[in-house]
Order: sequence, then C-alpha cells, then structure tokens
Amino acid sequence: MSPSLSELAGNQTHQLGQLTPNIVLYEPSFEGWLSAVFYVYAHKLQDNEALQLTAQDCYVPSLISQSTSVVTDENKAERVLIKLNELLGRSGMRNILWGFLSEKDSIGTTLFHVVKYAIDYPNRLIMDDLGNLNVLELVQTVKSVCREKHRMEAFVRFEHTVDDVYFARVEPDFNVLPLIGEHFRQRYQDQHWAIYDLSRGFGIYYNKSQSTPSHPAALQTITDLDDAVLRNPASIHSEDEQRYQRFWQGYFTNVNIKERKNSRLHKQYLPQRYWKYLSEKQVLPNAEHLQKRR
Repeated sequence: MSPSLSELAGNQTHQLGQLTPNIVLYEPSFEGWLSAVFYVYAHKLQDNEALQLTAQDCYVPSLISQSTSVVTDENKAERVLIKLNELLGRSGMRNILWGFLSEKDSIGTTLFHVVKYAIDYPNRLIMDDLGNLNVLELVQTVKSVCREKHRMEAFVRFEHTVDDVYFARVEPDFNVLPLIGEHFRQRYQDQHWAIYDLSRGFGIYYNKSQSTPSHPAALQTITDLDDAVLRNPASIHSEDEQRYQRFWQGYFTNVNIKERKNSRLHKQYLPQRYWKYLSEKQVLPNAEHLQKRR
C-alpha cells in the first residue's frame, strides 16, 4: 500500500529535523553564554554534533532552523563558571573570556566545544592540544584579541577637555575595552580620563577624586554620550589641548627623515585604520605651525 500524503509529510518533516541544527540563543553577555552552556547540559543536548550556541544579536532566523532562547540566570552562570575554573584553571579561563570578547559570530559554538572537550577529558591539558580544531581556533582567536589589546594600549590618544577630563575615542576590531582599562588605571591615577568605544556604544571612566594614595579608583562604565561630542571632540577641547596637538604634530613632522621614509613598514607597525584618531595624522603636511624654525 502506498503511503498517504500525511505520512509523506511526516517523514519529510523528520528528515528536515535531522538536517537542521539545534540553535541555542543566548543574551550577548558572558553570563548569557554561561547560562546557555548550563541549558545544554540540563537538557542533555551536548552530544548533538549539529548544536550551535549563538548570540541573539547575531542570529538570522531561517525557515528551516530550530532555535530556543535562554534567559540569563546568574546563579546557573556562576555554577558553570566554578566548574570551568576547576577544569581549565586561570590560564584556560583567560582564553575562554578573551575568545568570547572577540565577538566572532561562531565563537559561542567554538567555546562550547572546547568546554565539552574539557568536561569529557578532565585529566587532559586540553589547551595544549592544537590538534583539536576548536582549541586551535580559540588559541588563534585569542592571539588576535591580544594583538588588538596591545595596539589599543599603544595607540589611544587622550584629548584634554574643558571639564579637565582626558577623553579618547577608539574603534577596536574586538571588544578589548574591558582588557585595557587596568593598564590605564595603573598609569594615569592623577587625572580624570575616559575611553569610549564608538563601535559598541560604551566606555570606561576613571575619577581620580575617588582614589587614595594606596588604591586607585575603580573604573566606571559610561554610555549614551552626546553624539555631537563623539563626532567632533574638538568642540570641547581646552586651550591647552590645542597647543599640545600643535606641538606634537610639529615634533612628529620635524623628526621625520624623508630619505628614510618607508610607508609600507610604517603601515605595518601603525595600521591605517587607527590614523583617524591620532592627532599627528590630522593635519596637512604644509600646515604653517609645522614648518621648521631655523
């Protein structure tokens, strides 16, 4: 007897279900991803090879995809975090966190497979196993994040404002602002300063009035700055800042030896995408204040 139309439809649905990956959506935060990991193990989904963990803001709905959203639960996230600390140690957790801050579309899934590997083989030093493709992907990603972190620490340019706050704008490839705050907090304890990530719409602020001789102040998160200021920070420059920029531009121009100019090497060490926030790159070469005085 030939199968009925309803039976054929039922079989087709089952086949599509097998081909469609299960997608667990998490709120775009580290705690959200940890909550998703808890959900996967609580519902015994960890052995599904097609499983994906995706941030909600990266997910593109599809007619053939099956997804479920997980609400962030701090208690569950903390339980997962404690377990991962036991399995991976401090350096392993550093890799997990730095990998997450890369914000790659597939990073949630990659991190989950690394975590599953650690849970399945608790006595193995999994971060040393570069033969595992997920571990290799994570290690390479962390190297890229580390490189961006060091570049931000080197290329941030503070501008003095009329409110006596040194303000800097950045647009890093990865979300490295949480990683560079301590670098500046330790070095600039005697002034107010703020660094704002234009791409992600938040920044960090240091208020020196809350510091003590033995303890620097805690960093604060800032959001929703005036768009006019972000587009044109020169509108709030102090008179000192205008002089500082002229002096720095003059120095940068006059120490340059034209005969030894190597544009290719210069761009290798100072990528062009950072130039728009470097004061020494914001003037024409024939600016009057840059002319050498003899």
